[in-house]
Amino acid sequence: MNAASTRALPPAARELATALDERMDLREVIDGVLRMLAERPGMSHPYLTLSDPQTGASWIEEAHGLTAEQKRRGRYSFGEGIIGRVIQSGRTRVVRGSSPKFLNRLGRSDPERVSFICAPLRLGGGQVVGTLAVDRVDADERELKADVELVEAVAEMFARAIVLRRRAVAIEDENRDLKAQLRERYHFDNLVGSAKRMLEVYEKIARVAPSSTTVLLRGESGTGKELVAQAIHYASPRAEQPFIRVNCAALPESTLESELFGHERGAFTGAVQTRKGRFELADGGTIFLDEIGELRPRTQVKLLRVLQECEFERVGGSKTLRCDVRLLAATNADLERGLAEGRFREDLYYRLNVFEIVLPALRERREDILELANHFVDRFGSGHRPPVTRITRQAARLLHDWEWPGNVRELQNCIERAVLLASEGVIAAEHLPPTLRASDELADAGEGPLELGEDAAADTLDGALEQLERRMLTVALRRAGGNR
Repeated sequence: MNAASTRALPPAARELATALDERMDLREVIDGVLRMLAERPGMSHPYLTLSDPQTGASWIEEAHGLTAEQKRRGRYSFGEGIIGRVIQSGRTRVVRGSSPKFLNRLGRSDPERVSFICAPLRLGGGQVVGTLAVDRVDADERELKADVELVEAVAEMFARAIVLRRRAVAIEDENRDLKAQLRERYHFDNLVGSAKRMLEVYEKIARVAPSSTTVLLRGESGTGKELVAQAIHYASPRAEQPFIRVNCAALPESTLESELFGHERGAFTGAVQTRKGRFELADGGTIFLDEIGELRPRTQVKLLRVLQECEFERVGGSKTLRCDVRLLAATNADLERGLAEGRFREDLYYRLNVFEIVLPALRERREDILELANHFVDRFGSGHRPPVTRITRQAARLLHDWEWPGNVRELQNCIERAVLLASEGVIAAEHLPPTLRASDELADAGEGPLELGEDAAADTLDGALEQLERRMLTVALRRAGGNR
């Protein structure tokens, strides 16, 4: 309920609305509000009933001032008693205790003095899911009218709270399903490749995942270091907790420190509010620092402290914060050279390099190229019209023979592009990038000595030079694997 609608309620209803806004557990909210209703002069036995949408039967779910036996007796079939009629009609009813319509199933000792107020709990679309009922003793018409308005307002708030809780439960279920899908997607058993070098990587992942050991992932750009980091996280006891990524090369040093550790309001120009850093957000889970070799010395010092002491301060703050975070780091840089040149701290290097996993380049596991290519065809081709399902033999040979300087990422982009160009459900050689086709043409031409053709003597000097230049460029492209 927003602030404007809350101000429009009577004072007692505003108090109840505040209680609903401040309390998060729905059952605690209901219990507290029922207690507040029972404390109002002349009110007693407030209780909440819920209804089965299939049968229409209802029962007392929460109550204040009722015995266990009274709660047990408070069950109604569809249309039975005042409770059943309110659920059936969706309208509030007020009945004197002396009325023959009043069942008095709770066994009140003096029903003649009681006015029974029962209001529906309506969800969106008019669906009635229950009622809010209360006894009002010795009330005149004016008092009774005011109390009916109050009970109706509280019933509306209960209905809204139930709607919000249902949405929250649905979101929690959806999050659990998404996490399960993520675990399935990134579990190391699903990493593609069966080459010997990759089997060694899988074995290391299996050994280190159950622990909280810091892992350093090394390998060329595009070899799948982030995918391996995700596999380690989702195979670990921290799988239900956050997995936070930070690319250390993508942010300037002034921003990176705030990004990692957070900042206090007013710490620098533009810091209009306190902001949590990535380490705080990853508390209980895993943080993945990619391109860690790009960290500047000042940030290296702060990172070392987090690794050693599990504590840090936000930028511009003095309060020491603690965190329980597992660190996974990745780099394609030569950290040992950085040590020798003084660009990377030796103590941080040894703190990071506790357990090292080196990912092989794609050219070092050629037996996995076609398996990966088919995997990407399945991923991108299924949504294409018509679906792309296979690769021709000539295209497969070009894929296998290419050096893949961009590794798995380059192969993925290559297949995604080819799927867009394929019109008959098959990736052919002409759908591959020109560099791959050029390397095949150069291979057919061969290198050979740099000789002019037989008719070179008859050509002009400019023509002979052009022919020689073309031949030199052809050989250079051949030696570079077609990479222009």
